[in-house]
Amino acid sequence: MDQEINVLALVKGEEKFIFMFDDQNRDETLRQLARFAADPDLEFSWYDAAMLSRKIRDAVPTEDDMLASEEFDSLSIDDFY
Repeated sequence: MDQEINVLALVKGEEKFIFMFDDQNRDETLRQLARFAADPDLEFSWYDAAMLSRKIRDAVPTEDDMLASEEFDSLSIDDFY
């Protein structure tokens, strides 16, 4: 039973944030990033959450992520006028 575990780490000052996740707990890990960003006692910003979220979505894409990516890829500048 080989299960791939992904690891993301962020070091900010004295604080270290290490996230371990697999396909099954991807969404819970994304929610945890938001909880950390909302915690004023942590040096973990919404920018940090956004950047790590992107890395998680790249590492473990879902069908929804792929559909959204295809939709954005098909946009042109004319779509915004």
